[in-house]
Amino acid sequence: MTLDLPNEPAGKGPTEWNEGRHGLGPWEQTHPGQPLPEDPRYDPELLAEGDRRNVVDAYRYWTREAIVADIDTRRHPLHIAIENFENDSNIGTVVRTANAFAVDTVHIVGRRRWNRRGAMVTDRYQHLRHHETVTDLISWAAAEGLTVVAIDNTPGCVPLETAQLPERCLLLFGQEGPGVTEEAQAAAMMTCSIAQFGSTRSINAGVAAGIAMHAWIRQHANLDAAW
Repeated sequence: MTLDLPNEPAGKGPTEWNEGRHGLGPWEQTHPGQPLPEDPRYDPELLAEGDRRNVVDAYRYWTREAIVADIDTRRHPLHIAIENFENDSNIGTVVRTANAFAVDTVHIVGRRRWNRRGAMVTDRYQHLRHHETVTDLISWAAAEGLTVVAIDNTPGCVPLETAQLPERCLLLFGQEGPGVTEEAQAAAMMTCSIAQFGSTRSINAGVAAGIAMHAWIRQHANLDAAW
């Protein structure tokens, strides 16, 4: 599987425009007296100039390709899909959270373009796939042996807090406002709701995706492998 990264901007991303205190300086400054590593995973330019990217310390100085390859050995059998028929602004947040949980692939359904700023450059390390329609997505999931679970607050939903999520799972999210389309809910094995106790009608789609992903992590992930 390859990264689907159309129209990726060249140069630095949002988290690199105003670099913070995270990261490391040049290798010679942070490891005085130690020879440069000969491991091919290391990037000569980062070793020389320092690494302030939005990556965990275990990946400092690694090339982007090496990081993706390493995550690929540890990705979970969890896929995330989000409908994008009205150019939803929450997709960046969903991608960033999916990257944090080592989700296999994030699927964008509908419009191909989305606002990448919220991804905070994590889309460079996360597998992405585009589907024109919900039907295309459901057909792909069936061929891959993935069970589709929609997340929405509609009558008859199964509470996410008590639901047993399939291990080989595709969690499907709708857009802010309209939620998951009727076609998607009809194709899903079940639709799960997130318990709410306040006055708001719904939770932000990006937040809901994070809650649902973590519910899957609690049920199926090997927590000893977390950073």
